[in-house]
Amino acid sequence: MKVEEAPNPLAEGLHDYRVADTAVMVIFGATGDLSGRKLLPALYNLAKQRSLPAGFAVVGAAMSDVTDDAFRKLASEKIHQFSRTKPIDDRVLEAFLSSLSYVKVDFSKLDDFRALAQRLQELDSSRHIPGNRIFYCATPPPTYQTIALQLQAAALNTGGGFHRIVVEKPFGSDLNSARELTQTLQKVFPENSVYRIDHYLGKETVQNILAFRFANSIFEPVWNANLIDSVQITVAEEIGIEQRGAYYDQAGALRDIVQNHALQLVALTAMEPPLAFDATAVRDEKVKVLRAVRPLLGDDIAKSTVRGQYTKGWVLGEQVIGYCDEKNVAPDSQTETFAALRLSIDNWRWAGVPFYVRAGKRLPKSVTEIRVQFKRPPHLTFGREAMQEVDPNAITLRIQPEEGISLKFGAKVPSAGLRIRSVNMDFQYLTSFLVEAPEAYERLLLDCMIGDPTLFTRADEVEAAWHLIDPIEESWRNGVPPLGMYPGGAWGPEAATMLLQADGREWHRP
Repeated sequence: MKVEEAPNPLAEGLHDYRVADTAVMVIFGATGDLSGRKLLPALYNLAKQRSLPAGFAVVGAAMSDVTDDAFRKLASEKIHQFSRTKPIDDRVLEAFLSSLSYVKVDFSKLDDFRALAQRLQELDSSRHIPGNRIFYCATPPPTYQTIALQLQAAALNTGGGFHRIVVEKPFGSDLNSARELTQTLQKVFPENSVYRIDHYLGKETVQNILAFRFANSIFEPVWNANLIDSVQITVAEEIGIEQRGAYYDQAGALRDIVQNHALQLVALTAMEPPLAFDATAVRDEKVKVLRAVRPLLGDDIAKSTVRGQYTKGWVLGEQVIGYCDEKNVAPDSQTETFAALRLSIDNWRWAGVPFYVRAGKRLPKSVTEIRVQFKRPPHLTFGREAMQEVDPNAITLRIQPEEGISLKFGAKVPSAGLRIRSVNMDFQYLTSFLVEAPEAYERLLLDCMIGDPTLFTRADEVEAAWHLIDPIEESWRNGVPPLGMYPGGAWGPEAATMLLQADGREWHRP
């Protein structure tokens, strides 16, 4: 007799049982890296947890000339390789693969989009889909406008059911191009049907920033300039640019990471409590924060920003080449692979509290965290001798790789005398809930299917971020401040250390 496994009480309520209306998802660029590594495995895992509706179908659309069976074989290989959950459930996989088909689409040819429309109509009939469409652009950003306009020309943005388009960051390369992209997308789809995806917002720990702040009465009252000394946000990667030399040499760390990921973390850390956890309220508060960040202009850019580029060095015991020796990178490139900013938020909550942001490639380790540093006690009750080993209180929210939260506080050392030492109280998702957090794309894809844009970026949010980045980008391209070099495996150029030392502070070492 089979004995049923007792349910895990710590995992109660963790599974997402939201089920979307049946639809067809068209993945443009379906044979590419993003689709294989992230989208197809995420859809498989949604199917495994029964979050996909009956009749749901996926149509791959790319320039490769492959058959339906070849696309299904490719999808199976990618799911086996990259799925978050192992081992693969063969029954779920077989059912999911049966929902896949493929249409060759040259984005410049309207006839190919008309052929795609014909395939979607056939699926509507055979799988009882009421005309619902999700168009996912897993393609280079310059193709977004072309795809949107071709969808309009082929009348794929109209008809019964909902029609949504998903585009990946970066959303433009500056304010003007971002506005142009928005205008084109809004010409074809209403703003509430445009889903700008920044996968950081799908990470459980990023969402938990809001839960930590607004679901616990003990933290929000101290989350302000009265008690907080400074905030540090680190987005560090040990890897180099991998195979993205052509793209990265045009973008750099400022546009690739700071404009989107890092500023999103600033907004979530600093925002006011929203009226509700819904798309309008949450995104309204994020936009308010971005608009309250004091723009860096003129001499402030030289004083409050740092840019750097990695040279050859050692990372995790492995020797690595310098940025200018990477494939598809100009040998005299001035593109930054490291960026650090000192930001100020001009509102009552954060007046006088600096936000230090850094992001870079070829750093000692891959880690993303938010470090909230509190002020020291106004009076050393126990004397300087007893307190010499005590650091200021701090809360660290770890986004990756080990999702969790750490609280640093002072405690008495067990001894005959009175001596205080800093200790950490740690919370980790995996050990606390005994389940692995879902992959970011799983949450975001399901939200898009359901029609919940809360964790997606709104047009005015994108523009507010570019308002801050454009003046810095222009100054950097003119050589101010100068590009600093750092060996692979270091925490950026020396100027990054000096940026905080000038304020009497230092970077936290993750």
